[in-house]
Amino acid sequence: MTIEELIKDKTIKAKEKTGLISQWILDKSLPLDELIAFAEKSKDPVKATCIEAIEYATKQNPDMADETAFAFVTTTLTEKAPRIKWESAKVIGNTAHLFSDQLDQSITNLLVNTEHEGTVVRWSAAFALGEILKMKTQHNTTLLPTLENISEKEEKNSIKKIYLDAIKKTKK
Repeated sequence: MTIEELIKDKTIKAKEKTGLISQWILDKSLPLDELIAFAEKSKDPVKATCIEAIEYATKQNPDMADETAFAFVTTTLTEKAPRIKWESAKVIGNTAHLFSDQLDQSITNLLVNTEHEGTVVRWSAAFALGEILKMKTQHNTTLLPTLENISEKEEKNSIKKIYLDAIKKTKK
């Protein structure tokens, strides 16, 4: 079955599709660059499913992500669809440690998403920024005070907690 056939198959539930695509990436039966090329030309819901599959795969095996995938999700952080934003942020949170020298644009895009009206978008941005902060890179000189400021303004305790946990781990 091809990715196009899987996406068009109405008998398979959305989560199952995501799981299958994720498994294909992990077992290398679907090259990551092929999935990205497919996602780039797809409509938002399908693109989000593809990114979610990458998120599932990178949670299990972050090393399967390459520079192309990291650049792709960094770019998709700026898309209009909230689901694309939050899935992209989670991929960055899972893989940022592999691309510590390529974080500038990711951080910039994630910081924009910290002001999004959607709770899940803000939560995912907080997750990714927290993971980046815990890496203790040169970015922390500006990122630490920025995240302290954002956490003070954040109204949702679940999101605030992510920032505060990362800040606490950074100061140890």
